[in-house]
Amino acid sequence: MTKNNIIWHMATVTRQRREEANRHRSMALWFTGLSGAGKSTLAHAVEERLFSMGANTYVFDGDNVRHGLCRDLGFSREERSENIRRIAEMVKLFLDSGIIALTAFISPFREDRQRVREILGPENFFEIYCRCSLETCEQRDVKGIYRKARLGEVPHFTGITAPYEEPEQPDLVLDTDRQTLAECVEAVVKAIKERASFDC
Repeated sequence: MTKNNIIWHMATVTRQRREEANRHRSMALWFTGLSGAGKSTLAHAVEERLFSMGANTYVFDGDNVRHGLCRDLGFSREERSENIRRIAEMVKLFLDSGIIALTAFISPFREDRQRVREILGPENFFEIYCRCSLETCEQRDVKGIYRKARLGEVPHFTGITAPYEEPEQPDLVLDTDRQTLAECVEAVVKAIKERASFDC
């Protein structure tokens, strides 16, 4: 028992039992890259494929999380780190529930992504770098946010006024400005099939 009288409750329905019922291991697919690199699009497309295979999945999207769990956080260096920490702790609970969690967050700092790996355990963390040129991301600019950042209306914007630290040893690299969405989906599914022990 801790000094705050908080203890971790051990459930009788374990992660292993849930995984056996799901017929696949739970794991976290961590999509990282610049805004506009295609993280959310790819995560949802991969989820569609996995779901059609009978997998239990859930996509955590950056904007959606900031509507609720992290609505009190801004975009300073410290707040971004806290945003990612909260997400990691939430994903950890989903892994315990037997879910394949797909996360689409810029997560620009290596230190933060390393902390996620430590929180989840390296055996549960699959880092996917959606590599895309800044020029292409700006051309896409679905939200019009790059234009605002160039005008100085959006502070701490990754790629413009804040850095993006590329993963040094990601589990998978996808050139989303060169590969089609279908090619990227196939690459992800192929890479994780064995690791997740699919029997669906």
